[in-house]
Amino acid sequence: MPHTSPLEIPSLLRRIPLFSELSDTDVQRVARYTRERQVARSEVLFQRGDQPHGFYFVVSGQVKLAFSSSQGTEKVVEIIGPMQSFGEAVMFMNHPYPVFAEALSETVLVHVGQAVVSELIDQDSAFARKLLAGMAIRLHGLIQDVETYSLRSSTQRVIGYLLQVADNDAPCEIALPTSKQVIASRLNLTPETLSRIFHDLSDAGLITVQGKRVTLHDPLRLSRHNA
Repeated sequence: MPHTSPLEIPSLLRRIPLFSELSDTDVQRVARYTRERQVARSEVLFQRGDQPHGFYFVVSGQVKLAFSSSQGTEKVVEIIGPMQSFGEAVMFMNHPYPVFAEALSETVLVHVGQAVVSELIDQDSAFARKLLAGMAIRLHGLIQDVETYSLRSSTQRVIGYLLQVADNDAPCEIALPTSKQVIASRLNLTPETLSRIFHDLSDAGLITVQGKRVTLHDPLRLSRHNA
C-alpha cells in the first residue's frame, strides 16, 4: 500500500484546493486536527448510521459511497477519487451517515476534524465560501444524476459515462476506473444490462472491450448513437 508519512500532512493539505490559500499558521493548525488513513481494497471506512466527526479527502485511490436496499442489493451513490472530499454536509447537519464508505482500491485519505473546520468558518469568510462551493458542486452533480436516470435511456447513460471518462473527441483507449459491477450500480443499471450494452456497442463498431480496457473508435459517432 502507498505510504505517506504523517510528517507530510501539511504538504498534503496544501494540495487540497479547499486549503490551498490558508496561511502557514492555519495549515499547521488544520494539520493538528488531521489524521491520515491508509485503507486496503474493500475496507469499510464507516457504516451507514455512524456519527461523523469530520470529513475526508482522498489523496490517492477510490472510495465508493453506497447503501444496501431492503432486498439486499447495493446502490452506489457516488465514487470519490483523488483530491475529492466527502462527508462535509453530514458533518454540519450533525446527522449519522446515510451511506457506507468502502475503498475500491488501496487508498490514502486524510480525515479533517470538525472542530478546526468550524473555527476556520468563523474566522475566514473565503474558506467558508470555498467549502460551500464544493458542497454546491456535489449537489449539482447529484441533481444531474437524477435527471440522467429519469430522462436518458440505459444506453445513453453508458455512452455518457464512457465519454466522461475519455474526455477526448479523438479515438482512444480508456481504463475503467473500477469494476463493471460498481459502474453498473453507479449508472442505476444491472450488471447484465451493462454487459448487454457493451456488447451492442461493440457490434455497432463503436467500442472494443477487453476486460477493464475499452477502446472508443469514434467518440463523436458514439455520442450521436441512440440520441
